Amino acid sequence: MANRQREALEHILRAGLDAVDPEKAVLRHVQRKGRELWVGDRSYELDRFRRILLVGAGKGTAPMAKAVEDILGDMLTDGWIIVKYGYSMLLKRIHVVEAGHPIPDEAGLRGAEELLSQLRQCTEEDLVICAFSGGGSALLPAPPPPIRLEEKQETTRLLLESGATINEINAIRKHLSRSKGGWLAKTASPATVVSLMLSDVIGDRLDVIASGPTVPDESTFEDCLSIIERHDLGDKLPKGVVEFLKQGSAGNVPETPKGRDPAFARVQNLIVGNNRGALQAAQEEATSLGYESMILSSQIEGEAREVGQVFAAIGKEICHAGLPLSAPACVLAGGETTVTIHGKGKGGRNQELALACAISIDGWERISLLSAGTDGTDGPTDAAGAVVSGLTCEKARQADLNPHGYLAANDSYTFFDSLGDLLKTGPTRTNVMDIICMLVEDAES
Repeated sequence: MANRQREALEHILRAGLDAVDPEKAVLRHVQRKGRELWVGDRSYELDRFRRILLVGAGKGTAPMAKAVEDILGDMLTDGWIIVKYGYSMLLKRIHVVEAGHPIPDEAGLRGAEELLSQLRQCTEEDLVICAFSGGGSALLPAPPPPIRLEEKQETTRLLLESGATINEINAIRKHLSRSKGGWLAKTASPATVVSLMLSDVIGDRLDVIASGPTVPDESTFEDCLSIIERHDLGDKLPKGVVEFLKQGSAGNVPETPKGRDPAFARVQNLIVGNNRGALQAAQEEATSLGYESMILSSQIEGEAREVGQVFAAIGKEICHAGLPLSAPACVLAGGETTVTIHGKGKGGRNQELALACAISIDGWERISLLSAGTDGTDGPTDAAGAVVSGLTCEKARQADLNPHGYLAANDSYTFFDSLGDLLKTGPTRTNVMDIICMLVEDAES
C-alpha cells in the first residue's frame, strides 16, 4: 500500500474521532447561564438543589465529567465515575475508578457498589448528572444476589464469543444487574436525573447505550431466555445464571423498570454524540482530500468477515463501473459487527473485517480500507483495527503467511502484526462504535 493511501485513511479517521471528542460533545449540549443550567432544550434552576452529583461509567466518561466540572465549577458537590484501565483523567471534584472491560472485574464491582451507595442517599432536592458512554455495561457490574461476579464474568465472555448482537448481550446484562436497565434511575429516585450519553450502539437506542441505566427497559426475562436458546448457550452458561433468568420469567424476580415507573418522571436522557456525527466529519475530510465521498450507513452489523467481503465488492464495482461513485472515491460506514469464534487466535471484529476484505481485493491495487474501533481498542487487543489494500495478500505471501489460514483461526491480530499493518491509536477516550473507510484511487494514480 502506498504511504499516501494510508496517510489519507488515517487523516479521515482522525477527523471522525475529533468530531466525537466527549468533552467537546458535552460542551455543545450543556451550558450554564448564571444560576441556570441548560441541557439540550431543558433548563434547571440550580438554586433549587441541595446537592449536585455526577456519576457515570464508560470509556469516554472521564472527558465528559471534566466538561461538567468546568461548567458547574464549585456548584458540583461530588462525583464518582468508572472508566476502563488507561482511560482515566485527573479531575478536581470527581472520584475516578479504573476497572476491567469487556469482562467486568472486582474493581468495577467495588466502584459500582460505591456509586449506588451514593445514589441511595438522594432526595428530591438533589440533581444527579450522569455521563454514560460505550463500555458502561462492563464497567458498572452490580449482579443481584445470588449471582456472583465470577458467574457474570463467564456469562459475558460466552456472550461475546457467541456472535450475539450488542442489543442481545445488553438485554441479558440488564437482567443480571442492580444498576442497568433503568435500575440506576430508580435507585436515585426521587432526585432529578440528567443523563448525558455518547452512543455506541446501532440506531442510538437509549435503552441499549451502557445497558440503559437511566432508561426504561423494553426487554424482559423471557427475551433473555430466547436469546440464550437462539445462540445455543443453555448448557454453557453458569447454571445459577440460567436459573435466575428462569425465576425472573416465572415472576419470582422483579422485572427491570418499565416506562410507566414513576422513577422516570424526573429523568432527562440526551445523546451528545454518535457514530453518524463521526462519519459526517470524516466525509468532510475525505472531500477536502479530493475524494468523491459517501456515507453508506451508520448502522452496519452482521458477521465481520461478511461485511468485509461486501466492502470489497463495492470497491470492485467502483473500479469497473464508477458506481455508486466515480474514483477517486471514499466510502464510509459505521456500526458494530460481530465475530463468531471458531479458532483459537487473537483479534477483533475490525481486524477480522479488514482481513476478509484483503483476501477479496487481492490484486486490486486501487482499493484500500481501514476499519477501526473509535475507542482505540479492537477486541482483546492493543490495536484499534487494521489497514489493508489490494497488495496486502501479496505482501503476506512474500512473508510466507497464508491469509485464509489466519482468517479461519480468527487470528487476524497475529497476521497484521507480522505485516506491520495494525492500526494503533492508543486510548481515544471516546466510543461511538466503529468506522470503516474504503478508498478507491482513479486508474491513473
